[in-house]
Amino acid sequence: MWSVVCFRQIGQSHPPSSTSPASAAAHATASPLSTSLATQSRNAILVSHRQKGNPLLKHIRNVRWAFADIVCDYLLGQSSCALYLSLRYHLLHPDYLYYRIRELQKNFKLRVVLCHVDVEDVAKPLLEVTKTALLHDCTLLCAWSLEECGRYLETIKVYENKPADIIQGQMDTDYLSRLTHALTTVRHVNKTDVVTLGTTFGSLSHIMDASMEDLARCPGIGERKVKRLYDTFHEPFKRVVASRPAVPETPVQNNTEPVSVNEEKGKEKATEDASNKKNEPELTVKSALSAAFAKYADKVGQKNAKMAGEKKGETRASVESEAEK
Repeated sequence: MWSVVCFRQIGQSHPPSSTSPASAAAHATASPLSTSLATQSRNAILVSHRQKGNPLLKHIRNVRWAFADIVCDYLLGQSSCALYLSLRYHLLHPDYLYYRIRELQKNFKLRVVLCHVDVEDVAKPLLEVTKTALLHDCTLLCAWSLEECGRYLETIKVYENKPADIIQGQMDTDYLSRLTHALTTVRHVNKTDVVTLGTTFGSLSHIMDASMEDLARCPGIGERKVKRLYDTFHEPFKRVVASRPAVPETPVQNNTEPVSVNEEKGKEKATEDASNKKNEPELTVKSALSAAFAKYADKVGQKNAKMAGEKKGETRASVESEAEK
């Protein structure tokens, strides 16, 4: 019994190295297909059979393309793909894009949603497509013609192995170039002014610490440039919003229509009430608080006097009781 168990454990831990003829044949048939797809994807755009009959294929002229059994619509590289979507088709099938993105899973680093805008009212459908693309980590490219869609696919394929240096900004290494790039962002300041400021003060920190009089001494730096530079270095980042002035009331024009007796009496009464209010002392917060505290002080004084009287009565009663004893 023990020998049988040991034999089974050895058999499970050390599987035989020889493979079956069926698996070997399957591996032999699968490897040429995968290698052919890899070689085709390097040289051409692989197009899914779903895109047969799409007029977009007529506009892919600068790059070769071929049909293949792939999940995405267009295989643009080893780690990049594209899904084609027409907004007109999206209005008929709103869930189509979601299920197509779900089929891709996580097999591609760059997943492009190529959206052909072929409807007039684009606000609502384009918002839905944008939300779906952003939530599933896809890059949305919008094109307004089939020619533009073809240019996008060709460009992505051509720049597949290009580095990102083409679209990256180049930073100068010398100090004067960086100083020029920083100070010329101030309005009305040119490269000649930057050279003058650099030779006069020596560094950007000294320029920022300089007063308006020091800046005005530099040749070619006028009053407007001095004010621009000084305000740029000393104004707070957060601007204070100025309160808008109140709109003046327009004077009421006198009506030419005859006024009745009741209206005249009402106006007279209103003027009398207004004059009485003016004669009355104006009630402010300070006066109201002082009046309240005065009443409170009177109450506290009355309470203290009452307590003092009660204490005097108690002491008098205690003295009389002791005298009787």
